[in-house]
Amino acid sequence: MMKTLVLSLLLTALCLNAYSQKRKKDPSETESLFRLGFKGGVNLNKIEGKSFKDEFNYNYALGGFIQINLTRKFGLQPEINFVQTTAEQTNDITVVYDDLFFGGDQKKAKLDYLKFAGLLNIDIGPSQRVKLQLGPQWGMLLNENVDSVNSSHDVFKKGEFSVLGGIMLQLPLFHIGTRYEIGLTDLNGIDNQDKWRSQAWQFFVGITL
Repeated sequence: MMKTLVLSLLLTALCLNAYSQKRKKDPSETESLFRLGFKGGVNLNKIEGKSFKDEFNYNYALGGFIQINLTRKFGLQPEINFVQTTAEQTNDITVVYDDLFFGGDQKKAKLDYLKFAGLLNIDIGPSQRVKLQLGPQWGMLLNENVDSVNSSHDVFKKGEFSVLGGIMLQLPLFHIGTRYEIGLTDLNGIDNQDKWRSQAWQFFVGITL
């Protein structure tokens, strides 16, 4: 699955770069120093670990950002996003914690995060329309809802570090893009028997002012 996602990202970059090179550059066309944007889209996520099914789940993400264009080719993009994540526990009872998940199989966890990212924007091609985006992210867990008969204590850790990489096509008022997110933090807030790490593939559209 990882190889497929990486290949998809590379193909997207090549297609967007080819599109940008076909556009005629207007000499008067320049980026503003500061721009404000809003976006929303699909958050295709999963949590890796023996306690969860190895599959992606469809959720959503909403957010906003500020673009700070340092030069014609490089800029910064701090952003804040509300992101919903879900995961389905495996039905293999040998790897599910009995003190949390007994009483049935295929129980689900729903997590709501507020995520803060600091991205580097790198313009690709002759235009300023296609941007490669890379950077770190910090996620703060706002709410967790785990199907369990014994959920009196936290199952997931309250914070998560991750890194992002993606491509965005930015037109004068409209933008569209995709990015891949991989978590660096072990989300297991119960013990150290199993490591839980998140992955996400996001697709988004929005407006830029």
